[in-house]
Amino acid sequence: MTHDTTTLDLGPQARVLARLAEGVDDARLADPTPCPDMAVRNLLGHLTGLSIAFRDAARKDLGATTDTSPEATVPDIGPGWREELPKVLGELAEAWRAPQAWSGMTRAGGVDLPGEVAGAVVADELVIHGWDLARATGQEYEPDPAALQVAYGLLAASAEEPDRDAGMFGPVVPVPDDAPLLDRAVGLSGRDPGWTRPAQ
Repeated sequence: MTHDTTTLDLGPQARVLARLAEGVDDARLADPTPCPDMAVRNLLGHLTGLSIAFRDAARKDLGATTDTSPEATVPDIGPGWREELPKVLGELAEAWRAPQAWSGMTRAGGVDLPGEVAGAVVADELVIHGWDLARATGQEYEPDPAALQVAYGLLAASAEEPDRDAGMFGPVVPVPDDAPLLDRAVGLSGRDPGWTRPAQ
């Protein structure tokens, strides 16, 4: 990975996501997203859950929040999600500012992994799901450039793995080499960068 993830501040990308979530109209919560089988409300629920899991992974506070596979249930939002999501995004960013979060082993989604890998995974989750949320709700999206670079590095490395389609990413969607970095990252994550929400 070209970018030194140990200096990555997740704060800017967490704030981008919090602003996107703030811009979600309640009338759009049942709308589809680029994530198969996830409506906007499920995507917001997933973001809340992963923020808690990776916050605790950074703190090495392992337990129920870090041991549950993301596939175990379809996530959903609770009544207080508008307050909870920005709060846990902020806690997530703060937890990853601690140098020890990036060292040693930790666990997230029931998987044991090195701290620096977990940090790259959460950067990828925040960048790609930010794109999902922006596309699904018709909002502009400018991810944090440093987080995008780390996400792209992780996705490009995973694209080389022979069994990758069986894992957390869908088959790579071909994107021109001269496309913007975000489009190339989105394609590597198994999404079509040209996805648009269905006409209302």
